[in-house]
Amino acid sequence: MADTVREIERKYEVDDDAQLPDLAGAGRVATVGQAVTEDLDALYYDTPDQRLAADHITLRRRTGGKDAGWHLKLPVAPGVRDEVRAPLSDAPPPELTALVRSRVLDREPVPLVRLRTRRMVRVLRDAAGTPLAELAVDEVRAQRAGESATAGAGPAGARWREIEVELLGDGDPAVLDEVGRALVAAGARPAAAESKLARALAETGLDRDRPAPPGAGPDAPRPRSSGRRGGRGNGKAKAKSKAKSKSKAKSKSKAKSKSKAKSKSKAKGAGKKQAPTAGDVVLRYVHEQVRVIIELDPAVRRDLPDSVHRMRVATRRLRSVFRSYTKVLDRAVTLPIGLELKWLAAELGVDRDREVLAARLQSALAEVPRTLRLGPVAARLRIWSERRRAGSRREVLSVLDGPRYLSLLKSLDALLEAPPLRPGADRPAPEIVGAAVLKDYRRLARRVEAALAAPAGRKRDEALHGARKAAKRTRYAAEAARPALGRPAKKFARRIKRVQQLLGDHQDSVVARGALRELATQAHKAGEGGFTFGLLHGREEARAADRERELPRLWKKVSRRKHRAALRP
Repeated sequence: MADTVREIERKYEVDDDAQLPDLAGAGRVATVGQAVTEDLDALYYDTPDQRLAADHITLRRRTGGKDAGWHLKLPVAPGVRDEVRAPLSDAPPPELTALVRSRVLDREPVPLVRLRTRRMVRVLRDAAGTPLAELAVDEVRAQRAGESATAGAGPAGARWREIEVELLGDGDPAVLDEVGRALVAAGARPAAAESKLARALAETGLDRDRPAPPGAGPDAPRPRSSGRRGGRGNGKAKAKSKAKSKSKAKSKSKAKSKSKAKSKSKAKGAGKKQAPTAGDVVLRYVHEQVRVIIELDPAVRRDLPDSVHRMRVATRRLRSVFRSYTKVLDRAVTLPIGLELKWLAAELGVDRDREVLAARLQSALAEVPRTLRLGPVAARLRIWSERRRAGSRREVLSVLDGPRYLSLLKSLDALLEAPPLRPGADRPAPEIVGAAVLKDYRRLARRVEAALAAPAGRKRDEALHGARKAAKRTRYAAEAARPALGRPAKKFARRIKRVQQLLGDHQDSVVARGALRELATQAHKAGEGGFTFGLLHGREEARAADRERELPRLWKKVSRRKHRAALRP
């Protein structure tokens, strides 16, 4: 069974002959314990193309010391990592490899680097004897996996000395800064590498073997479109290529005469930043959302707060941008991926919707006076919620472990590797993204007007739910457009979000009323009264009616023409 430890530490480089200063008196440190020696032997695993290292993740099997076993370190913030531990075994344990599945896909982690460390550990305590931090002086030898243990510095191996100061318990991180100042004053240097593995990869030359990951960031070189499908040419292009070759032979002298003028022109504009294209802006947003999905995968598996909701939102944002920016990304390619994203969002929604619904009902029940809570209402609501949670949690983990989800991740990986760009991708960003946002707005306007005209009841509920979906799509399109349109897009997205939230509260009321009917039926079958559930149902009806009355006034403000003027190219 894996357990997790939050690791907060600072690292420092020191010379081989450096002496450890007396740290008693460094901030809150009153005493420094006797040194305890540990010999550690760690084998670090990664894919051959080092996908874990690229995301600052380490997976190792270590013997020696008080925490021998498998360790998976996941970054949280600079200097902060969550270390997930599992007992020693020959192969990487499934409970850890599952947490890196979104990174490695179907690749198997293999041994890359071996580190042998002679560690001298001292505990730093305050005046009351409370442990504050653990200070370790490490003498490290690193070799590529499979290399001789006697290899020295060079491409096969490396040696260095470093100091680690790790916070103990729930202590104050400022203690690390106090100790760090004393170490730096004695000649230590803040480590250039974020981890031993990062330094080992650099000093053994393995980091040079690492290929650039797919879609290595918004500033990475991007293929230009060539026809309807990104990266695909056609017969006309080949014919033009031959004609150009003949033309070049005939106009060689003209090209030479123009060369100087061209060089001067380039030099003149060298200092100017090239304006982003529509493809640059949209791919940046796509890349961000794919990264969110990948990075939240282990958080969802670990059941961290709000992780399911955030992952679900990223899937919706990504699917939405595929639908909004069809002049940039080829719909024939993104449609199948979008359908799989819709499936994933629905699967994640089982758990998230239960969580939101349970919180809403519990909050509503807390507002009911005790004299109106007839029967075991709170207990029935709690049991109902826990049963749904147990089932939804199992379903989410089953989805993340399944082949369909893996196939989706591989499709997203391939999309970043070779984006399916259309001709519009090469156009100036404001022109394309502004038009896309306005197109989505017009769609939203039609749905809001239809919902306001619909008769009260189920038809209006469905129409308002459709308007809510259109509001989300418009908002996400505006968010993606911010790098090109700036503040106007930010303001526009914020206004549309207000509409989305109002419509979302209305839809939550519709769902809550259905759950309350279910709870009342269960209570009736068990011989309990359904009065309180009926009371809550009536309050939800009133709440939905309030939202319906508020919508025309809010929409009138949001839909003012001046709010859209700045979005037009």
